[in-house]
Amino acid sequence: MKQEMVDVLNLEGEVVGVATRREMRMGRLPHRCVYILVFNKKGEIFIHLRTATKDVFPSHWDVCAGGVVAAGEDFEIGARREGFEELGILAEPQFLFPFRYEDEHTTVFARVYHCIDDGPFVLQKEEVVLGEFVSLIELGKRIAIEKFCPDGLKVLQEAKNFGLI
Repeated sequence: MKQEMVDVLNLEGEVVGVATRREMRMGRLPHRCVYILVFNKKGEIFIHLRTATKDVFPSHWDVCAGGVVAAGEDFEIGARREGFEELGILAEPQFLFPFRYEDEHTTVFARVYHCIDDGPFVLQKEEVVLGEFVSLIELGKRIAIEKFCPDGLKVLQEAKNFGLI
């Protein structure tokens, strides 16, 4: 089985090496990610439940599609690839803002994108259990009672701070 390779970054976000995804996770090595906020034409946001086998935040709801950018891959290509792999999105993700996130599990230098797509989506069974569009009001209610990925919630808050949603 081919190992997924990722660029390792220094604390300024510059590429300083390459590691397997497993090495990156075990060493909590800084790396690049993309986050995609997916809305339908009614302005509802697509949320999805991550599988129990995900290496970070398993069985959590997420407000963003996306993931780790592959070694040597640029952010835009990574965003298109991740959107297509995870949800089957064909719409071109539009760049919103740079983003940095760090916690006890991960350190990422990322870019946040958004797209408008009403679906239907083809969910990647290895990563996504189910998904649905919800209003931002409904999302707020769900966040209060269900487990959501903290990095995705921070992306959502930054998007609100920028007046993007």
